[in-house]
Amino acid sequence: MISYEVTFTNIPQENILLETSPQKTAFYVKGTGFRLFWSQIFDQEITIDVSNFSKKASGKTYVLPKNQLTTIQKQFISGVEIENILKDTIYVKIGSLYSKKVALKPNLNINYQVGYKLLGDVTIAPDSITISGAESQLKNIDFLELESLKLTNVNADFSNNVAILKPSKIKNIKLTTSKAVISAKVDKFTEGSLQVPFKLQNVPSDIKITTLSETVLVTFVVALSQFSRVSEASFVVECDYEMSKKNELGYLIPKIVLKPDFVENVKIIPTKIDFLIQK
Repeated sequence: MISYEVTFTNIPQENILLETSPQKTAFYVKGTGFRLFWSQIFDQEITIDVSNFSKKASGKTYVLPKNQLTTIQKQFISGVEIENILKDTIYVKIGSLYSKKVALKPNLNINYQVGYKLLGDVTIAPDSITISGAESQLKNIDFLELESLKLTNVNADFSNNVAILKPSKIKNIKLTTSKAVISAKVDKFTEGSLQVPFKLQNVPSDIKITTLSETVLVTFVVALSQFSRVSEASFVVECDYEMSKKNELGYLIPKIVLKPDFVENVKIIPTKIDFLIQK
């Protein structure tokens, strides 16, 4: 008698093997002493097809090895013949496959070269995947983490393949893909400045306001590749007289009411504008 571990193959797509711990089954065999000796000293696995498993009224699923005797015999070494299989029924824990879509969560550690920064957002493709497995195991999974991506002294666009990490405590989980691509655009940033005229708002018709200047200096930070897109017309600066009067201020406060989305760290100099009222 020889005992071998049993593995299962050809699990239907709509099903999942719920138990992966090794099973063993014994075979009564005949053959020469030399052949039997080699059959026993080498660890061997017998693969059993479960594509046509059966189910009892109790819900247990099983396969009958005797129905696959010819296929199993081919897995033995030449000269060893199976006379009988000790287990006429092998129970297999098979459940229905459950699927859900989950997000991918990056783990980034990126340092940029001085003067360089991210242009836009980091993108992940795909940003989510479908996972499949036992419903009881997947119901609390809302995202999967990606392997850590560490980049240093970055001064150019990057695109890196990273592995999708399976939950360590969950077995037999299936993913629609095993990798994702993390990419981003990187550019050198520079500071710019422009003299921009400001507009007066909410000034009563019966008064006239005179300011010591008609423009303010607008400073900003922008990617070098987009610097040429910025002009005086890119900004709208307003001073609200009604707000200054309401707060009993003796000056106007210039504010940016319109600016390009691709500029940042926008500042106005000066922050206060003196004025005279002529009635």
